[in-house]
Amino acid sequence: MNQSVSSLPEKDIQYQLHPYTNARLHQELGPLIIERGEGIYVYDDQGKGYIEAMAGLWSAALGFSNQRLIKAAEQQFNTLPFYHLFSHKSHRPSIELAEKLIEMAPVPMSKVFFTNSGSEANDTVVKMVWYLNNALGKPAKKKFISRVNGYHGITVASASLTGLPGNQRGFDLPLPGFLHVGCPHHYRFALAGESEEHFADRLAVELEQKILAEGPETIAAFIGEPLMGAGGVIVPPRTYWEKIQKVCRKYDILVIADEVICGFGRTGQMFGSQTFGIQPDIMVLSKQLSSSYQPIAAILINAPVFEGIADQSQALGALGHGFTGSGHPVATAVALENLKIIEEESLVEHAAQMGQLLRSGLQHFIDHPLVGEIRGCGLIAAVELVGDRVSKAPYQALGTLGRYMAGRAQEHGMITRAMGDAVAFCPPLIVNEQEVGMIVERFARALDDTTQWVG
Repeated sequence: MNQSVSSLPEKDIQYQLHPYTNARLHQELGPLIIERGEGIYVYDDQGKGYIEAMAGLWSAALGFSNQRLIKAAEQQFNTLPFYHLFSHKSHRPSIELAEKLIEMAPVPMSKVFFTNSGSEANDTVVKMVWYLNNALGKPAKKKFISRVNGYHGITVASASLTGLPGNQRGFDLPLPGFLHVGCPHHYRFALAGESEEHFADRLAVELEQKILAEGPETIAAFIGEPLMGAGGVIVPPRTYWEKIQKVCRKYDILVIADEVICGFGRTGQMFGSQTFGIQPDIMVLSKQLSSSYQPIAAILINAPVFEGIADQSQALGALGHGFTGSGHPVATAVALENLKIIEEESLVEHAAQMGQLLRSGLQHFIDHPLVGEIRGCGLIAAVELVGDRVSKAPYQALGTLGRYMAGRAQEHGMITRAMGDAVAFCPPLIVNEQEVGMIVERFARALDDTTQWVG
C-alpha cells in the first residue's frame, strides 16, 4: 500500500521513539525527514538541501552516495550476504579488514575484535579487561577511569565510562567501579594565568591522586578520546597525553584510546593517537571506518592483552562473548573499500588542509560578543557561545544559545550540532574549499540571527 510523503511525519510521531530526543517535544515539532544524500549534502522530503556539517554523526567520511561503497556492498550481498565468526568460522572480508587495521595501527597491535558500534566496542573492552585481569590473577584490578565530559557510548558499561550527565541521569548510572577525573578543557577549567602545560601537570596530579586513593591494585585502565568529541570538541592541552600516560605506566594501568570519532583522518593524521602522541594498549575504532554506510566497529589489542585473553579462553573453554553481526561480511567489505578510498584520494592530508581553512574562517568571529572560544584540530572544530565573554557565563540557561543557533543554521541550509553552547563542525573529509566557505558563510548568517534574538 502506497503512503503519501505527507503522512510520514505523523507516522513517525505515532510509531518511533527517537534517540537523543525529547519525546514530548518531538510530538509537538515532528521530524525533519531526510530523503537522500549526495556528497556533503542531504535533502529533506520537501527537496530542501542542507550541508551536512556534522558528517551525520561525526561519521560519513566520504559523504553520501559514494558509488564505490555502494558497489562494494552490492557485490558482497551477491556473494555472501551474512555469516558469523563464532566457533572457528570466518570469511574473506573480515580477515582482510583485520589484516589492514593491524597494518595501519600507529603502534604494534596483535588482534582485531569486531562489533557493530562504538558503544558495543567499549562495552566489550570493559569485559575483556575484566577477563584479562582474572586470567592474570588480579581479580581486584577492575576499575576504569575516564574523564568528565568524555563520551564512550550508551550501553550500561560504556555509558558508565561516559562522563556526560545527560547519558546517566535517570538510568542509575554510572555503575560502581567507573571513576571520572577532570575534563582537559583549558578555556573552561584552567586557573587564571595557568599555561596549558601547567594545566596538564595539574590534571596528571589529579589522576595520580585518584589512583592512590582507590589503590593502584584496583585500577585496570584509563580510557580517553584523543580529542573529545561529544563533550564539545575539546582539544587536550599541550603535554597532556604524555603526562597522563606516564602516570598510567607507573601504576600498571592500561591506556585505551577511544578513536571512534578521531580515527581515519579526522584530526589531520590517520589516528588521533598519532596527533597527540598516544601509545595505547587498546584502540577502539568505528564511525569513519565504514563512513557509517554499514554499522561496524573494531577493537585493536596489543600482544600482552591478547595473550592473557587467549590463555583465559583456553582455561575456560571459549571466549564467551560476541555478536551475531561481529565482522559482518557486508560491513567489513564496505569498510575495506572505504579505507582504500581514504588512502587513494589522500583524504587525511586533504582533511588537514580543509580543517585549516575552516578554523581560519571561523577565527574571523573571535571578537564577536557572543563567541567565547574557537577551537579545533584537523577537520573538526567548535565555536563556544557565551552570554558574557569576561565571566564565560551562558546566556540564560546553558544550551540556550547553542540550541537556537543550531536551529537557525538548519533554516539556512546547514546541519550542525550544539553540545551545550558549543556549536560543532565535522564535515565529511571530502569537503572542498568552496564548501568550507559556504559552511562559514551559513554559520555567519545563523550567528547574526542569534545576535538579533539576544537583542
